[in-house]
Amino acid sequence: MSSLAGTGVLLRFSLRRDRLMIPVWVGVNTLMVLSMPASLKGLYSTAAERADLVRQVETNSSFRALIGPVFDTDLGALTAWRVGVFAGLLAAAMSLLIVVRHTRDEEESGRQELVASGMVGRRASLTAALLAAGVANAVLALLVTAGLAGQGPVGALAFGVGIGAVGMLFATMAAIAAQLTESARLARGLTAAALGAAFVLRAAGDAASDDGSSALTWLSPLGWLENLRPYAGERWWVLGLFAAAVALQAGVAYELTSRRDVGMSFFPARPGPATGGLGSAGALAWRLQRGAVLGWSIAFFLVGVVYGGLTDGVADLVGDNDNAREIFERMGGQTGLEEAFLASMVGMMGLIAALYVVGSVLRLHGEEASGRAEPLLANAVGRLGWAAGHLLVAFGGAVLLMLLTGLGFAVGYGKEVGPILGACLVQVAAVWVIGGLAVALYGLLPRAAMAAWGVAGAVLLIGWVGPALDAPQAVLDVSPFGHLPKLPGGEMSWGPVTALLVIAVALVAVGLAGLRRRDMTT
Repeated sequence: MSSLAGTGVLLRFSLRRDRLMIPVWVGVNTLMVLSMPASLKGLYSTAAERADLVRQVETNSSFRALIGPVFDTDLGALTAWRVGVFAGLLAAAMSLLIVVRHTRDEEESGRQELVASGMVGRRASLTAALLAAGVANAVLALLVTAGLAGQGPVGALAFGVGIGAVGMLFATMAAIAAQLTESARLARGLTAAALGAAFVLRAAGDAASDDGSSALTWLSPLGWLENLRPYAGERWWVLGLFAAAVALQAGVAYELTSRRDVGMSFFPARPGPATGGLGSAGALAWRLQRGAVLGWSIAFFLVGVVYGGLTDGVADLVGDNDNAREIFERMGGQTGLEEAFLASMVGMMGLIAALYVVGSVLRLHGEEASGRAEPLLANAVGRLGWAAGHLLVAFGGAVLLMLLTGLGFAVGYGKEVGPILGACLVQVAAVWVIGGLAVALYGLLPRAAMAAWGVAGAVLLIGWVGPALDAPQAVLDVSPFGHLPKLPGGEMSWGPVTALLVIAVALVAVGLAGLRRRDMTT
């Protein structure tokens, strides 16, 4: 039997399982990219304004570290500069989740063993997972290319293919991680850590050089994407680096999968202690999620430091551009530029924290779907006690993330510590609403629980793109973040915050009531 037998069937099954997840990830990424040309045209309508922006970026290492260098004043080049790094990050995150879900997740749950007992080749599952990631990245590349073709088809093609190439590079990296570990959680964590390292390397290299030529930049796949230079004299040979890396990593993944048994890892896990040291379901929940909490915490603190350090220079970057100033003021709700910038960045961190709380809450769904919750609940552990441990990590972790963000802003900015901390903590109310919705979906409709990612993505898109496009207030109010007071600098309003907290508590209560009444694994 061929080692690839059954690949087509498994690919169709993978795409069917991801029929919601892939469109959400691709849609959010595409809309983020395609909304940028119109936004930049409104901000920098003349060649002189765009040239001034380029000069400001060239002399500001902090902004280059965050976004990257800009290579041309063309709207297409500015679009690639403004969203290239973030589009690459989203494509990479989407790809690693797809591959780990259809490889290590399947083995960890025991489903892969059942599949392998049929007429399925040894490499079919891995191939189907990589092809599913390839389909998602190909659709993303096609949509970006078609959407930006009006700015120039050649540059659009380079940018679209470059984003897809970043996604496939991390898809094959995730395939290797899935062979090396016995845990899907660890496989995702290792690949996410590599993605974080790629961002840090690129940031350090771009801070040191204004043309992307630093050796540190070239050590990062995100640096390769910016050095592809869409709309600025495309360097097509850079795609050869992506192709070589993808082929090499895929070859390693296939070699590893041929040398291990199904369900095992290439490096077997060490046996645990003979006597368990966890005395409660809450302790187990913390043990399972502590790595994620640590990673998110470090990231939020460092991003807070970076954004805080940028605050003093935002006036120089905006200059006399009234349109840019208006966008910051719409996002931050303030007339003072520095306070508007701080408020807008605090809001952005709140939006990202919503992604954390959804992922943490849905760990309950993962434990149930994998069958690990059933033996635990067969003992003297109630459903509500089991769920409470994970929810404490989810909702308490959101508070911790925003607190660390505030501390990071205070370190980077060096003043207004109290107001900034307060502004960050106010975001928790809206973050908890998103988390409460995830709990309600999981408790009442477990099959639709993954739709919580779509809600979080939609809220992120509204908060990110809405103010830039001057969206109607009715659209902004769809998001719970649209009802929060704009702090620091604005006037504190306890009414909306209290209402959001009440809604969050109600959603959690509804979800727990549904969990208590329904059959598990249904």
